[in-house]
Amino acid sequence: MSGHRVIITQRFFHQGAIDYLRQHGCEPHIAPLPTGQADGKLSHDHLCDLLAGAKGWVVGHARVTEALITALPDLEVISRRGVGYDRVDTAAAARHGRVVCIASGGNDASVADHAIAMMLALGRRFRESQRNMAGGDWSILQGHDLYGKTVGIVGLGRIGQSLVKRLSGFDARIFTPAGWCDAGYARAHNIECVEMDTLLAESDYISLHAPLTDETRFLIDEKALRRMKESACLINTARGGLVDDRALLAALKSGQIAGAGLDTFVSEGDPTYADVSKELIALDNVIASPHAAASSVEGLERTNMIAARCVVDVLEGRTPPAECVVADGRTNAPYRAQTT
Repeated sequence: MSGHRVIITQRFFHQGAIDYLRQHGCEPHIAPLPTGQADGKLSHDHLCDLLAGAKGWVVGHARVTEALITALPDLEVISRRGVGYDRVDTAAAARHGRVVCIASGGNDASVADHAIAMMLALGRRFRESQRNMAGGDWSILQGHDLYGKTVGIVGLGRIGQSLVKRLSGFDARIFTPAGWCDAGYARAHNIECVEMDTLLAESDYISLHAPLTDETRFLIDEKALRRMKESACLINTARGGLVDDRALLAALKSGQIAGAGLDTFVSEGDPTYADVSKELIALDNVIASPHAAASSVEGLERTNMIAARCVVDVLEGRTPPAECVVADGRTNAPYRAQTT
């Protein structure tokens, strides 16, 4: 392999991963992105121009459609710096002989840490307290401990399991939906497999770590929010489409639930929800971040290296680790489902 062009449409791609690609005969190029804009906003034509002649692509949130794949005949491997791949047409990639990889195992700790941080910030009312202090009001707002609370985790993939480890230090009672439950893992970690109605009704915090599919879209809708306790908080560090943000906004404004920690929003994929996102972010009982849960320095370095290694493996004729491969058109191997 010599001089294979690899395009990186991501910020914060660290020098170690760039060096790794170069050491293995690749020519990495970091695409210039407009200030404040991720690759998910790039048009089909813009992506075609950036990726012309590329053998490898390290991608963030761009939509990888069949039309795009067809327009890039030289592209052999699409490597996501992340674990979700709902924006990649994996079936089309397999049909066209391409390989699609994810950075499995790279950001589990970072996202789980972020979810815990959101729970603590909401429970102890950090946002409200600092706003009040900035205005000269130093009166104490009573908050709530995470210690001893009931946490419903929807999705026990790598990130969900990392969250379980952290919650053990808070002596939390953990629920997971019975239909999603690995009984052996649950027994080993004192997790209770319950009906979704029970999880919604009894959890103090509900943390979402599920993939976005037709079945999980708007999993948390108006009906689900009505089942939650008024003192409960919802955490979403997975995918925006798991939650009906309009219903969530109404629930938060009416006091139907106590708060929400949101790292991702429906508006990321549907601009008609932009005003809803703005209203959510402005609420005192919302802790928000711009899809940044995985973006710690350490987490990005880990996922950068996994993404780079997957590119090199494919271009050198090898198969990346099984947990990283979601489509492999070289062998017509079926792609598999991946939870976050």
